Amino acid sequence: MLSLDYRDPRPIYEQVKDNLRRLMVTGVMAEGEKLPSVRSMASSLAINPNTIQRAYDALAAEGYVYAVPGKGSFVAPNAGVDTARKDTLLRTFDETASELIYLGVTAQMLTSRIATLEGGTNL
Repeated sequence: MLSLDYRDPRPIYEQVKDNLRRLMVTGVMAEGEKLPSVRSMASSLAINPNTIQRAYDALAAEGYVYAVPGKGSFVAPNAGVDTARKDTLLRTFDETASELIYLGVTAQMLTSRIATLEGGTNL
């Protein structure tokens, strides 16, 4: 389910957070789906439970998950995603699209790729 790269300079909790976010964004984890418990995920990845809790807390702060006391953490509806995260991603998109246009990629090609992503199919 999740893969960790111990050679990656990013902290482990960020890798866990990014892996979980990718699963949610790609639809592997559906809205309302329960995330594994902190202890079970920590055990399966052989890392400290505090690391998993930190990743879950970060995802909750960004609006990707929500916690129900006594029940666990669940995938949040995508309407709850933090606007600051959206702004960051849009800036990254603008920079990437500008570079692609400089490299000769047409606006039509970019639009086609976005339409493909919006349709839920992989490129």
